[in-house]
Amino acid sequence: MTITQEERATRFRSLHGGPATFVIPNPWDIASSKMLAGLGFQALATSSAAAAVAIGRRDGGLTREQALEHARMIVAATDLPVSADLEKGFGDAPEVVAETVRLAATVGLVGCTIEDTTGNPERPLYDEVLAVERIAAAVEAARALPFPFMLTARAHNLLFPNASLDQTIHRLLAFEKAGADVLFAPGVIVPDDLRRLILEVDRPVNVVARPGCPTVPELAELGVRRVSVGAWFAFAALGELVEAATELRDHGTFGYLDKAGIGARTALPAFNTD
Repeated sequence: MTITQEERATRFRSLHGGPATFVIPNPWDIASSKMLAGLGFQALATSSAAAAVAIGRRDGGLTREQALEHARMIVAATDLPVSADLEKGFGDAPEVVAETVRLAATVGLVGCTIEDTTGNPERPLYDEVLAVERIAAAVEAARALPFPFMLTARAHNLLFPNASLDQTIHRLLAFEKAGADVLFAPGVIVPDDLRRLILEVDRPVNVVARPGCPTVPELAELGVRRVSVGAWFAFAALGELVEAATELRDHGTFGYLDKAGIGARTALPAFNTD
C-alpha cells in the first residue's frame, strides 16, 4: 500500500521529536535509495553534491528544476520520508526561497534545508537581516502546506575564514526565532563546540559526518538529534569504482569481483520490493 505524503511527513516529524538520535543517509539515485531503505534507515535526504555528481556536475551546478526532479526520483524510489538539500533556495530574494519550498512539496518532499551562502566568493554569506528574512519566508511557505513540512536552516560561516562559533550560534538562534524546525551548522564537529551549541538552541540539531567527526553514539550522547552523511556515500561508491577500474586497467585482473559479489548479494534483495 502506497504511503501518503502526509503520512511520510508525520513520520518524519516524529523522528525529530522522539528520544533517539537517527541517521538520515543521503542517496544519489534510485538504486542507492532502495538499498538504504532495505538496510533499515527510517528517512532519506538528498545531497546537493551527490545529486550533482549523479549527472556529472559539480556541487552547486544544478538548476532548481534539476534538483527538484532528482528529489522526485528519490521520493518515488521508496516509502520513506525524504528531505532535500535545496542549497540557498535557488535565488537571493525571500520570495524565491518561499516558492522553492512550495515546489519542493509538489514533488513529494516532506522537508528541505536552506542555507545562508550566496555563491559569491567575495561575499560568501548573506548579511544577517536578509538571511533571516529568507528563512522566515521559507517557514511561512512551509506552514501554509497541508502537512507538517520540516524546514532546516543552515548556518555555513564556519566553512569560511575568520569565522567563530559565537557567530554560528548567533545566526542559528536568529533562524530558530524565525521558525526553523531544525538547525544545521556544517563544520561543527568538535564535541565541546557541539555541546555548547546544543545547549544554547532549542531545536533539533543536524550534524553532517566528515573526517574527524564523533561516532553516532557519541553524537547522541552530546544531544545531536539527526546525523547525515552528505555526499560521502556517493564518493565512497565512486571510489570503489575507481579502484576496480584501475586494477583492471593496470593489471588486467579481476580481484574486485569478490567484493562486488558480496555487494550484489547485499543489494539485490532491496530491488525485489516492488
